[in-house]
Amino acid sequence: MRVRRPAVAGLFYPSDKEDLIGSIRSAFLSHLGPGKLPPAGSAPDVLGYVVPHAGYEYSGPVAAHAYYEISGLEEGSTFVILGPNHYGIGSGVAVPQSDEWETPLGTVKIDVELLHRLVRSSSIVDIDDGAHWREHSIEVQVPFLQFVKKDFKILPISMMLMEKGVAVEVAEALYRLYREKKFYVLASSDMTHYEPKDSVLKKDTMAIDAITKGNIDELYRLIYTYDITMCGYGPVAVLMHMSALLSYKGIRLLKHADSGDSTGDNSSVVGYASIGFYRQ
Repeated sequence: MRVRRPAVAGLFYPSDKEDLIGSIRSAFLSHLGPGKLPPAGSAPDVLGYVVPHAGYEYSGPVAAHAYYEISGLEEGSTFVILGPNHYGIGSGVAVPQSDEWETPLGTVKIDVELLHRLVRSSSIVDIDDGAHWREHSIEVQVPFLQFVKKDFKILPISMMLMEKGVAVEVAEALYRLYREKKFYVLASSDMTHYEPKDSVLKKDTMAIDAITKGNIDELYRLIYTYDITMCGYGPVAVLMHMSALLSYKGIRLLKHADSGDSTGDNSSVVGYASIGFYRQ
């Protein structure tokens, strides 16, 4: 059994189990969060969510808006988690060789069957643990899932290549698999990085508007034209293209905030958003 050990426990979130549970609870109860603990009373007809991936004290409350809704989804589901490769290590689009991922809350099984079907159905996806060993963008989602769900599997997909053509190819491969077996998609991304609060709000608002309109071409145009430093635009584009193929056109912003809302320092902030992709 090949197990991926946590790379950023003690950095992006607490390494102690009870402290981690407390941190996640605080995110849900924060004035920036949903203000209540899961489980949710009902489950939306949803394909997936954009979720942030910074340290829990900064982006956790924003992420909690998505995970509150996820708490109402059926048990036994698979969550395909796409995240950017910040370190440039390994294959351009990679799933792990690991059978399980470990966090302070325990281990989570990889959906190995779905993983191998994805690799067979796409020429662009490789099996490469190296792309995942140090990366935090996917790892930080797992404790939130463990907090809100009892029975689930994950399929992590690391994306170093984030051009539109790559995102479309990954989305269409996932679409073919989705028609045989339903799963949920989490696109891990922070928004604009390390600019004054007003600048981050302006750029994030443009990007979020393109996302909620389902306009991939406009999102890429804005990123390149206005230098929007949104680190996971490739994963987000995958979810956007899948939502178009599957007619999940009710795209809605759940929460937007930035690190200054937590620290009080607005001189250089990072933006965060939770966005849901619904049937209508």
